[in-house]
Amino acid sequence: MTPQDRVAERISTAARSARVFLATAESLTGGQISCLLGAAPASSDWYRGSVVAYSSEVKHRVLKVPEGPVVSEASARAMAGAVAELLGADVAVAVTGAGGPDPQDGQPPGTVWFGLFAHGRIDTEMRHFDGEPQDVVTATTEHALGLLEQALASVPGRVPPPVA
Repeated sequence: MTPQDRVAERISTAARSARVFLATAESLTGGQISCLLGAAPASSDWYRGSVVAYSSEVKHRVLKVPEGPVVSEASARAMAGAVAELLGADVAVAVTGAGGPDPQDGQPPGTVWFGLFAHGRIDTEMRHFDGEPQDVVTATTEHALGLLEQALASVPGRVPPPVA
């Protein structure tokens, strides 16, 4: 089991305990976050799914990203909010960035914006990861999983339905 698998397993435990649903919106990671969450224990109980929006057109059309650069805070914010709404999630993470080896939208390779929808609000942050494109993807995936785990540590959860 990889360290990423262990984090996904802890996310599963926390999401089931809190009775919340999770979703992801991914660009440069191309579905790697979704793959890890979908393989976690009992994922069908808490993981709603993902939108992998690799092209700018899909980001604008499906995830309501405003026109302009997609490697941006506005893009990460829009992606997180849209995927949460689209898939009915209580917590969602979104990633968009310049994976490399070339710059994108005037941003150097390794620049990544994260959006996190939780507690009814969206927080964003920018990180820069060094290395080859696959190194950037791996670091982005690990950081996104960490954001989900942190968010779940403070999610109040749902009230369970009454037992009939």
